[in-house]
Amino acid sequence: MARKKKPLPLLEGVTIESVAAEGKCLFHWNDLVVFVPFCVPGDICDVQIRRKKHSFAEGEVVRFIIYSNVRATPFCQHFGVCGGCKWQNLPYEEQLKFKQQQVFDQLTRIGKIELPEFRPILGSVKTQEYRNKLDYGCANKRYLTKEEIASLPKAEPQDTPLTSQKDVPAIGFHITGAFDKILPIEKCWLMDDLHNQIRNDIRNYAISHGISFFDLRAQVGLLRDVIIRNSNTGEWLVIIQFHYDETGGEREAKDLLQHVANTFPQITSLMYLDNQKCNDTIGDQDILVFKGKDHIFELMEDLKFKVGPKSFYQTNTEQAYHLYCVAREFAELTGNELVYDLYTGTGTIANFVARQARQVIGIEYVPEAIEDAKVNSDINGIENTLFFAGDMKDILTDDFIAKYGRPDVIITDPPRAGMHPDVVKTILNTAPERIVYVSCNPATQARDLQMMDEGYLVAEVQPVDMFPHTPHVENVVLLIRR
Repeated sequence: MARKKKPLPLLEGVTIESVAAEGKCLFHWNDLVVFVPFCVPGDICDVQIRRKKHSFAEGEVVRFIIYSNVRATPFCQHFGVCGGCKWQNLPYEEQLKFKQQQVFDQLTRIGKIELPEFRPILGSVKTQEYRNKLDYGCANKRYLTKEEIASLPKAEPQDTPLTSQKDVPAIGFHITGAFDKILPIEKCWLMDDLHNQIRNDIRNYAISHGISFFDLRAQVGLLRDVIIRNSNTGEWLVIIQFHYDETGGEREAKDLLQHVANTFPQITSLMYLDNQKCNDTIGDQDILVFKGKDHIFELMEDLKFKVGPKSFYQTNTEQAYHLYCVAREFAELTGNELVYDLYTGTGTIANFVARQARQVIGIEYVPEAIEDAKVNSDINGIENTLFFAGDMKDILTDDFIAKYGRPDVIITDPPRAGMHPDVVKTILNTAPERIVYVSCNPATQARDLQMMDEGYLVAEVQPVDMFPHTPHVENVVLLIRR
């Protein structure tokens, strides 16, 4: 017979001490650090321990006794359930302080290298409606919060009120840690309000016309996913992802698309696809145009960038400009340099700096992104760029450098995982005078900086906030050859 687990304690009257990783806060209990979400430093509250390990525990606030004076009122009705904006309860200036500290802590504790004084973090121009893209999942059964479950009437064995309420379909965000659960969203403040009108109208039309919503576990249901993008040129791109079955569904899908086209003339690119895969990714799917073009445009300075349904473009357009200005400043280009832009994506940085360089060579894993990068050079009349598609560690070799030239400057903007050790080794062998390292994850950036410390000195550090109300922060580092 299994031994019964000892119940986890309720800790009364604890004081939240500091901000921790992933948008959580922490306090100390006995010899453990306890991580708690949706609170702020200075809150005094009762915390129920939900998980206990040897060196840490995780808890949940069950009652606030005294609210901290370092606190903001969340503006979103979904705060505390939706995992997207975990710092809405922190004033924005406080968010910036903690992000600055986060970059400092990670570069010092993980990197363990000599560092200059950090520049003050660049706050986002906008703190609401700053995103140009949001992706919404569709589900045949909506997620119920704990409060909603508690408010349900007590059921007799033959009754199923909980099931009947959960059977209401939803369009919204995936619940953190639950891949198949969708929280219905009425209003998201992170993007222009037109996107809320589009999403809610699609939901209402589908429900009123009996269109089935996707069941991720059973892999059935027609309406699967909605992606909405806009741009600073005033254009809107909407992609509706369907899942046809053996009985069809194409006619229902076309009727929905026509309704959306008629209702929202602001949409300049209305697209769709039939995805039969187990996941919602669209990189390997054929995306069809129902109305308008297959792209929209973004403007940055006097440059125009084409953004298609599969294109990566920084989701905070205005702040991306400031991020790239920092990268260009750190590169100190005079017009004579050969620049390698690693992880170039659709060539945004490459084209942004090209007019200040002799030549820019961009390398990226995704072939479609490289084609977009070439188009973006053509659109802007930029003739001194070359782009190559493939795995970075396979392309950036000694033979490649011998053929195309040794770079004077390398700009690298890798994914969250950072750079492969082979890429770091090649960069060290290449020995450019300057390296500009743009990162969306200072922890992996710190690891890479440590590997490059033998050959390069960190000369500048500039944190940049791209995502207000979240714990995420970008960081730009300038390295100079020793």
